[in-house]
This record gives sequence, structure tokens and C-alpha cells, in this order.
Amino acid sequence: MLKWALIFAVVALIAAALGFGGIAGAAAGIAKFLFFIFVVGFIVFAVLGFMAGRKITGR
Repeated sequence: MLKWALIFAVVALIAAALGFGGIAGAAAGIAKFLFFIFVVGFIVFAVLGFMAGRKITGR
């Protein structure tokens, strides 16, 4: 998902440089949305992994 966020960010930068404001804004919005979904997923899985690790070791 982070890969797609970076792709959309690059598309937004290129579109903005070429003067396509609407396309650049839409691509930037999609990139921002995908990035925040990635961050939330990362945090959730990090917490779940931390909790699973604590159960296995018994600490």
C-alpha cells in the first residue's frame, strides 16, 4: 500500500509540474489517503505483534 501511495505522490508531482491542477490534487488526495491507511495498519499490526510476542514468552 505504501508503494501505491508513493506512485500517486509522484503522479501528483508530475501533473502539478505540467500544469494539470485537478489531476494533481486528486492524485495527492489519493496518496494521502493511502498513506494514512498504511500508517493505521502498521500501528495495528505492530501492537498485535507486540501482544502476541508477550503471550509466547509469558512475561
